[in-house]
Amino acid sequence: MQNYITHLETLCIHAGKEKNEHGALVTPLCQSSTFIFDNAEQGAARFAGEEKGYIYTRLGNPTTRELELKIAALEGMQDAAATATGMGAVAASTMAFLQQGDHLIASKAIYGCSFALFNHMFARYGIEVSFVDMTDHAAIAAARKANTKMLFVETPINPNLVVVDLSFIGQFCQQHGLISVVDNTFMTPLLQQPAKFGIDIIIHSATKYLNGHGDVVAGLIVSDSETVNTIKMTTLKDMGATISPHDAWLITRGLKTLSVRIERHCQNAQKVAEFLESHPAIDKVFYPGLASHSGHKFIGSQMKAAGGVIAFELKANLEDSRFFINQCKLFSLAVSLGDAESLIQHPASMTHSPYTAEEREMAGISDGLIRVSVGLEHADDLIADLEQALTKMKQQQ
Repeated sequence: MQNYITHLETLCIHAGKEKNEHGALVTPLCQSSTFIFDNAEQGAARFAGEEKGYIYTRLGNPTTRELELKIAALEGMQDAAATATGMGAVAASTMAFLQQGDHLIASKAIYGCSFALFNHMFARYGIEVSFVDMTDHAAIAAARKANTKMLFVETPINPNLVVVDLSFIGQFCQQHGLISVVDNTFMTPLLQQPAKFGIDIIIHSATKYLNGHGDVVAGLIVSDSETVNTIKMTTLKDMGATISPHDAWLITRGLKTLSVRIERHCQNAQKVAEFLESHPAIDKVFYPGLASHSGHKFIGSQMKAAGGVIAFELKANLEDSRFFINQCKLFSLAVSLGDAESLIQHPASMTHSPYTAEEREMAGISDGLIRVSVGLEHADDLIADLEQALTKMKQQQ
């Protein structure tokens, strides 16, 4: 990529692109599972790593490669690996480096399936995990052991939007020789670049903002070339969580509009959050764009803006919370985030249901917590939808 291109908006469109033989403006979709060798010697040389070239789509594909190079450029890192799902990225990036006897430090509130992988599956393979409050630097230091190998964190944290100080995380991990892994799904590279703070591995659920259209499940792992190659040649190659070329093609298309979408998501979310904070039926709003949020101080330094996800506590019990969700019309009742459509869900019974009641309490996930992904509709219409649902909830309480 030309060194005079310095803006992420331009990289979203042009990074990773190579001129194709037909001169097509849009990169052709290479929907092929395998690739033909010129002769047996070439096939042997490619398998031996002596010659560059494609072998089999599980090992690499031209369409997938453009996506990988594009996201690496956006994150300011050397390379990337595309995966079949966001959880494929979580599993591949951690399991490539952890083994029996190792210890992982993770935040006490993370996506439910990440929690299930760490808390349930890792225990079966002799990997110890400590879940800590990542805003408590003393607690992180106290959790470190002689066998600690990795630290995993989301920021903002799913679902209650806690913001973690990446500068501290990067310095702490470098000081103690730990591999740092940050899930950057909620922010995208346009709002936050963890590599600037010394983070080793960045992952994304590309299902969300990077694709942005609700028609793909995929993940991405971004790091230095050696780390990415290790992941590709171990957990991705042998466990097989590789992306399909068609999904990679769709995400590449989605990335072209990422900058304008993110701008609208943030604008809408700010207006919705301010409305919710002023509403008498709301107990608390979790959104870093609000001055009342503990993570607000990171905007302008660690984060460019607060993103498009909001969580809030209703002054309601579980039954009332479900009633409220059911009254929403523009907010579709669905898990996920980052789509053009606004989405609403109940973390305790949906995305974070792998937690026990005690684990949810420890993580700050109450029965009254609601998470919304603010979409691209007009903010006034979204606010009107929430207002009518809140009014109906109060009337039936």
